[in-house]
Amino acid sequence: MNFVTPTGRDTNTFDARIDGGSYGYAKSQFSAGGARGPYDWFFNGSVQREDGFRDHSNGHLERGSGNFGYRFSPDAETRFYVNANTWRQRLPGELSKTVALNTPRAADPEFVRQDQQRNIDSMRVANKTTLRFGPTTVDLGVFTHQRHVDHPIYRYLDYYVSDYGGFARTTDDRLIGGFRNRLIAGVNLQAGVIDYKEYANPGNAVKGELLTSALQKSQNHSVYAENSLFVLPNVALIAGGQFLHAVRNQEDRILSNGDQSGRRTYDIFNPKVGALWDVDPTWQVFANISRSAEAPTFDANTFNSPVSSNVNAQTATTYEIGTRGRRPDLTWDIALYRAELRNELQCLRSSPFSLCSVVNADRTVHQGVEAGLGVAFIKSAFAQEDRFWFNLAYTYNDFFFDGDARWGNNRLPGVPPHTIRAEVIYKHPNGFYAGPNVEWMPQAFFADNANSLTIDPYALLNFRIGHDAGGPGWSGYLEARNLFDTHYISSTITADIATPASALFNPGYGRTIYGGLRYRM
Repeated sequence: MNFVTPTGRDTNTFDARIDGGSYGYAKSQFSAGGARGPYDWFFNGSVQREDGFRDHSNGHLERGSGNFGYRFSPDAETRFYVNANTWRQRLPGELSKTVALNTPRAADPEFVRQDQQRNIDSMRVANKTTLRFGPTTVDLGVFTHQRHVDHPIYRYLDYYVSDYGGFARTTDDRLIGGFRNRLIAGVNLQAGVIDYKEYANPGNAVKGELLTSALQKSQNHSVYAENSLFVLPNVALIAGGQFLHAVRNQEDRILSNGDQSGRRTYDIFNPKVGALWDVDPTWQVFANISRSAEAPTFDANTFNSPVSSNVNAQTATTYEIGTRGRRPDLTWDIALYRAELRNELQCLRSSPFSLCSVVNADRTVHQGVEAGLGVAFIKSAFAQEDRFWFNLAYTYNDFFFDGDARWGNNRLPGVPPHTIRAEVIYKHPNGFYAGPNVEWMPQAFFADNANSLTIDPYALLNFRIGHDAGGPGWSGYLEARNLFDTHYISSTITADIATPASALFNPGYGRTIYGGLRYRM
């Protein structure tokens, strides 16, 4: 993923909005930016409050971010980034299936008694410098991310996280032997320290006896390269690879209950080959085979027991083919994939008031389809160049164990086979839009590896209306969700074997209405 932050050279001079809605939801946000000579700046801030649909789910979030850039010349520039957040959130806890569907606004009484919360303060500071040498571009960067997590749950977790690192990346795009060739290569260096403590939580989010104290140090270093050779002006053959070196090291500072120190290292190579065909400037076809890996975090390798000290890295080989494109009255994005995984990291809850335990599954398969489609099926109905659009986002997930010694070919839990989001919306050239949309989960799925407890299908009807001309000035919207106030389960945590009494489920929001206004200049 490549997240692109707005800068003072490509954003509105001023942008402000306010949103509000059901269950005490309120949010205000503004941004401002500009440029003068070699300088540019951008700032964004937001404040959000919500009483919460469920009991004991109120919270608030404040965010601020900005960046400042300076161009030394057309071929050299640097940019500083800062991001600060403060988040306070009460936790209602998971419920049994019956309670979640019949009294969805309820909270787990034990979560209320212990006043379980998630509170995070964080700040990230970074710099990126770009240098251009003809066909070669070099990006250099450093960052640090500081977090304090105050997290009373079944125990009172209180820890400080300090991440820091840097990167270097070069992109060379030139002709070689008459063929265009683009080479991307780089290195990412990241390290972190967690000053981790757990206390007893006798109730009301009060720190009790200190139970765990550890210093956790991690490293995640990678080098990578990818080369795209254009054998035709619009066809590229791609090959690349990444080498990952990861370290997890824990120093136990309370030895009265045994030394729970430990260290694991992971060294993994991930190759990739593929092809990219730009049929025309708005139509692309792609295919690739790639390997990926995920090293366990300290939540998995706790070193509290031999089992928790031997969690292996998850690896996968993925085969993918797809196409994406855009026409004046048609858009599409379709990908078919199959990922063959080894040592998939599964987070399974074993008791009602504890964190999940991370274990490795043996062999699993994730395969399916991700598809998006937009079609203008009626044009110029009420005005010149207006449109009725049909938009569809469909995901098919066929996830299963592959000959597991315990679970055979059971379905993997927590993933619905089908999810569908569709809308019919009218768009006027002046910026007015209106129309209904549906969210549909048409087939039940399982909450446990044993495939003994299911999450039921559901369908939600929503409607939105608004005006946004896309340029400076005012815009606004009004949106109603779950118009029939359907009771449904929006998400689940997973278990090895579940029963009807297992508290695994989070109910979805009931009928809600949201609205907002925005001004840009």
